[in-house]
Amino acid sequence: MDGVINEDLMLKIEYARSLYYRLVLVVGPVGSGKTSTLRALEDAMSVPLINVNLELSRRMLDLTARQRALRLPRLLDEIVAAAAEGKAAADVVLLDNIEILFDTRLKQDPLRILQRLSRNRTVVASWNGVVSEGFLTYAVPGHPEFRRYPIHDILIVSLVAS
Repeated sequence: MDGVINEDLMLKIEYARSLYYRLVLVVGPVGSGKTSTLRALEDAMSVPLINVNLELSRRMLDLTARQRALRLPRLLDEIVAAAAEGKAAADVVLLDNIEILFDTRLKQDPLRILQRLSRNRTVVASWNGVVSEGFLTYAVPGHPEFRRYPIHDILIVSLVAS
């Protein structure tokens, strides 16, 4: 993990502990190093790293489309709680591969899910997207999964220059 990013990320994790939503987003396009950054953080802090796509897919496999949409937030809570139980520093959890949260069939607001999850512990999540002109985006305009959020009260570590 790059030293500057490491220092920025560690400072934001520490600062997040004093906020209502203890959420830090590691933002960058595919191939920018989000996963390697989270893996380095996992090793450095001895905190759980969760592959959200994999874990949620496993738990939703036998559910109907409606059940998936209704149960997703609770299932993610359960996954995070179970992962945190096994680690001593359970107050920080790392989430990678969160693309399933953007699936339009699940009818979810990914940022709100992450914020809700970060009420009781610090959550550091990878976010495939960019930060520009005061907005956090996922996908491109016109894409069904496109999301655009104003950057207010969101702690962001961008892996690319904005």
